[in-house]
Amino acid sequence: MRKRLITPATESARNRGESWLDVERAAVVEVTSEDADYPIELALVSEGSRGWRAAAAGTQTIRLVFDQPQKVSCISLVFEEKETARTQEFVLRWSPNVGNAVKEIVRQQWNFSPPESIREVEEYRVQLSSVTILELLINPNISGGGGLASLEKLRLS
Repeated sequence: MRKRLITPATESARNRGESWLDVERAAVVEVTSEDADYPIELALVSEGSRGWRAAAAGTQTIRLVFDQPQKVSCISLVFEEKETARTQEFVLRWSPNVGNAVKEIVRQQWNFSPPESIREVEEYRVQLSSVTILELLINPNISGGGGLASLEKLRLS
């Protein structure tokens, strides 16, 4: 078995002097669902936005299809849930070639329990070269209950 251990980073990309990739210019974004008031662009732009939210229940996919292969060394995700107690699971996957199978980077579960636990912040140091597709699959409630998938921020460097 071949595997690679990834761990959450202890410092942000900004603190290391890295800059975030301009995803809006570098990729086409595909989503399975989108609330008109919370489009995906809001999760990909600079600070202060309110993020993306699905318009439909169930597992959602956010797929970045890059115009040119990218080197990715840091993936930063922020999720926020202020209303519904739920257990969310997300999966990050990538592929070096459009049309090829995707490879799993990480699978993570988080328990939102408002008002105490409302924010999940994940940052992963990775060594991915020639990334043409990056996928984020979000199951907003693994028990099948209520809750819509949402993503406050997605940053890559």
